[in-house]
Amino acid sequence: MWLSNSSIGRKVVMSVTGIALILFLTFHLSMNLVAIFSESAYNMICEFLGANWYAVVGTICLAALAVIHIIYAFWLTIQNRAARGSDRYAVTARPEGVEWASKNMLVLGIIIALGLILHLFNFWYNMMFQELVGNDTTLAANGAYWIKETFHNPVYVILYVIWLVALWFHLTHGFWSAIQTFGWNNKIWMKRWEVISKVYTTILIAGFLAVIFAFVACR
Repeated sequence: MWLSNSSIGRKVVMSVTGIALILFLTFHLSMNLVAIFSESAYNMICEFLGANWYAVVGTICLAALAVIHIIYAFWLTIQNRAARGSDRYAVTARPEGVEWASKNMLVLGIIIALGLILHLFNFWYNMMFQELVGNDTTLAANGAYWIKETFHNPVYVILYVIWLVALWFHLTHGFWSAIQTFGWNNKIWMKRWEVISKVYTTILIAGFLAVIFAFVACR
């Protein structure tokens, strides 16, 4: 199949899944920002989602996107290293215009994956999972409680900040790289897409950081 048998096809899969995950992060942020202004409204959103079929289906689809993105990331990295052969050990100056993030996407991806596991433990496990297995759901829909519980721990605050910084580097490169893969890379618009990706990603990550520090400040 073209999407898995060719380098371009694999890059297309990476790009499509990456853009889909960015759209999810946008939705996730819009939901989380509600918690800053009204904890009760945020809890209503959590209760609406809960373990209902549409939330479960959405979670499964999201997990599939993340797994595919990660698998293809490793696949492309292995392919690129094999193509370079022993040349990858040569000491060379960084080419002009090559961003730091583009040379460290795998490392950034590993940090992001570890942060995702932590995030799932702190929130998904205590909320949707508890409801799915039929445990006491008193706190399952109380998302504001779990935000407070998590970010009252300074260790978690530090880990989440590191995670979000890594995510910023990953997305600023990944966003415009996906656009380039789609072929929208003429000289004028490529520079514009680079700026758009940095601005959009900065707003996105700043929003998540705002939620963290808003709850740190209220303790």
